Amino acid sequence: MKGPAPGRLSFTEMFDLPVAVDLRTAAKALGIGSTTAYRLIREGQFPCPVIRVGRRYRIPTTDLMRALGIDNRSLYSVDPELDPDCRETGF
Repeated sequence: MKGPAPGRLSFTEMFDLPVAVDLRTAAKALGIGSTTAYRLIREGQFPCPVIRVGRRYRIPTTDLMRALGIDNRSLYSVDPELDPDCRETGF
């Protein structure tokens, strides 16, 4: 399995995120630019719930991961496909 595309978050980085992230981090995880992310919010089309705090936007990490299809997978802090220790033991 290859690493993430340039400018995107890796599998491991996704699980190291705080409870909520800023819009630029969410955009990076989704593989879109921040300009597109702001436009999607204005149009009500951002792929997950957005919380406005003053002039800033915060995106709950669980909703972001759900939008990426990660919520139904087993959760590991390390990508088991990339970690040689996991491949040897099966865990």
